[in-house]
Amino acid sequence: MGTIKDQLIVNVLKEDQTPHNTITVDAGGMACAISILIKDLADKLALVHVIEDKLKKEMMDLQHGSLFLKTPKIVSSKDYAVTANSKLVVITAGACQQEGESHLNLVQYNVNIFKFIIPNIVKYSPIANSSIPVWSGVNVAGVSLKSLHPVLRTDGDSEHWKDVHKQVVECAYEVIKLKSYTSYIMKNLRRVHLISTMIKGLYGINEDVFLSVPCIVGQNGISDVVKLTLTLEEEARLKQSADTLWGIQKELQF
Repeated sequence: MGTIKDQLIVNVLKEDQTPHNTITVDAGGMACAISILIKDLADKLALVHVIEDKLKKEMMDLQHGSLFLKTPKIVSSKDYAVTANSKLVVITAGACQQEGESHLNLVQYNVNIFKFIIPNIVKYSPIANSSIPVWSGVNVAGVSLKSLHPVLRTDGDSEHWKDVHKQVVECAYEVIKLKSYTSYIMKNLRRVHLISTMIKGLYGINEDVFLSVPCIVGQNGISDVVKLTLTLEEEARLKQSADTLWGIQKELQF
């Protein structure tokens, strides 16, 4: 048996301790770009977009405000050479989701977009809608809700806790309805976040699928995956979720 740390997390990346240098952001993600500048996370910020006019106005806007910022260099281009040696690349490009449309319907559209973007990023910076609530792990100050309320999320639950999960799943669609997209900004604090990562080899999943699981996020991205203790039912539902994604993924045209 390994150490407690070995039992708790799976290391997926040895972190590089060198400081940040260049950060690249797709010009569609200006909220992210501004947050990076305000928090002084980069020595150089590169913006990339296929529409040059959009690029120019966004870059000029940021440069005009750079007097109040610490990032010395802000550049932009439709040529991915400007992204060379980026420590972090933020991609916000993707097909727009329409109101009521499932994320799964957009998979092939986004694959086609990423087929153009990813090879260009890797060329200059080489790199290494299914949801399962883990009710058995829900606690308040260490007290398990399942132990207090054994019928949690079942049909016999008079408090209707499963509606909480439904609200979490549907909240993204509500945000999309109101502002047409969702965004998530995060600082390098080595904290645990739910991040989509390769799940093959865990929980009996043998396909190359990515699921959102608790991960430790460091300056180089995901460094470790937290190994949750799931009930047999939760593990079966997670496997079903992976099978659903794999069924769509294996039909994609690359």
